[in-house]
Amino acid sequence: MSVFKVNKTIDEINKKIENGEAVVVNAEEMIDIVRKEGVIEAAKKVDVVTTGTFGTMCSSGALINFGHTTPKIKAAKVWLNDVEAYGAVAAVDCFLGATSVRKDDPLNAVHPGRFEYGGGHVIEDLIAGKRVKLVAEGYGTDCYPAKHIEMEITINDLKQATLLNPRNAYQNYSVAVNSTDHTIYTYMGVLKPRLANATYSSAGQLSPLMNDPFYLTIGIGTRIFLGGGIGYVIWHGTQHNPNEERNERGIPKTGAGALAVMGDMKQMSPDFVKGASILGYGCSLSVGVGVAIPILNEEMAFFTSVSDEEIDAYIFDYGHDYPLKIDNNYGLTNYKELRSGYITVKGKKIPASPLSSYSGAMKIAETLKQWIYDKKFYLTKPSELLPQSKDYEPLKYLKRYEKNL
Repeated sequence: MSVFKVNKTIDEINKKIENGEAVVVNAEEMIDIVRKEGVIEAAKKVDVVTTGTFGTMCSSGALINFGHTTPKIKAAKVWLNDVEAYGAVAAVDCFLGATSVRKDDPLNAVHPGRFEYGGGHVIEDLIAGKRVKLVAEGYGTDCYPAKHIEMEITINDLKQATLLNPRNAYQNYSVAVNSTDHTIYTYMGVLKPRLANATYSSAGQLSPLMNDPFYLTIGIGTRIFLGGGIGYVIWHGTQHNPNEERNERGIPKTGAGALAVMGDMKQMSPDFVKGASILGYGCSLSVGVGVAIPILNEEMAFFTSVSDEEIDAYIFDYGHDYPLKIDNNYGLTNYKELRSGYITVKGKKIPASPLSSYSGAMKIAETLKQWIYDKKFYLTKPSELLPQSKDYEPLKYLKRYEKNL
């Protein structure tokens, strides 16, 4: 017998989508519905909650097959617009990492350690339909005699172009500050000296894994919005650690969960896949990811009603304490404070700026909602769920929340 008062299945929700009967809201809208109607009524009323996040995700890349040439080549080294890809995969396969940087980048010549173009920009250019210079070198064999090829390609010339990202949609992330007497340049952006600013990277209440904190509906095979097209969760992301410390709402106070995802670049849009240059750090890729979360019961209604003020994040000093240690920080803030533009650190009010786009995340959630209403997107039941937290017990957090109302 189920512990829940409301019980739905993904098949039942898909049938409602097919019949035009499904009720779909974004995660921001779900907050007000649950506050006004309670979790049971919300679970009865709402079938799907759409989420989104759009920010820099360094652990991203493209798996490309550029097709056999005449004569054939076994490409050991590959460059795309002078950005090196990993060629030792198969004859004409290569993997282009988002953080790979351009050879002889002119910005780096003037400012060592700074780059204006890299793998993420190549990926954006391909998706945008631009021409890209391909150079490959081989060592020559009887069946692959060519040792050098050079040509221009577009994404339509490629046999396959797959966005293959080992770690996206991180569940939460630290807030970065710098207490030293000099400016530092990090993947969290430019951090000014003497705690003069803070940066953060999450869509908060819209972010996918904030709305399913224990990965109860997300797993291998989950269909998602990826870069403007349809993609899939293929594994838990690298560095996935579900047992990070959680708050009273069940939300981790730091990274915790992550998704490994893939999708067809030929379906994608440069509106949701953008190359990034991070001053003094290098290159990356901003990726749009959205997940449609089925409201199977009142517990999922509760989890998808999380608000920014209920999502905590640790503040870390990147000037002194990197690698970060959880027992050495400046305490907690929450995403309501972060999105206000200011937080208080050691009694000092400082500006806080995001590395992710909330408006972009909302656009993703709304696009995903429309896809469902247009019957272009159906939910999938995972073949296997992601590794879960030892702390999860059905209804534990919901009952604690209701007790404190």
